[in-house]
Amino acid sequence: MGAVPGVRQDGPGRNAVSWIVLVMSGVLEAVWATALGRSEGFSKPAPSVVFLVAFIVSMAGLAYAMRDLSVGTAYAVWVGIGAVLTVVYAMATGDEPASLLKVAFLAMIIGSVIGLKLAH
Repeated sequence: MGAVPGVRQDGPGRNAVSWIVLVMSGVLEAVWATALGRSEGFSKPAPSVVFLVAFIVSMAGLAYAMRDLSVGTAYAVWVGIGAVLTVVYAMATGDEPASLLKVAFLAMIIGSVIGLKLAH
């Protein structure tokens, strides 16, 4: 039987696609957060445009993933990925000092994100 309009078609790969989209959206969250900081209150055009595009695509991806994944899990994973990558980028570029304690806490966030995926 063919696809029925308006009815979600579940399949073995659908959940995997949602996770992939969610991870990519989390990466884009780090992009837009970094661009927002560099836009200096939207006074710099290039980072402001990067912010806007990354924000829209990141939110669209999060919304897509939430069609198959629970809101709490999807949001926590999205925020976790974005937060970790934003801090790692800031430490790598020297915008934020690195410390062993920060790295340990970032590792805990990563472990929590993996745990949420495994528990899903």
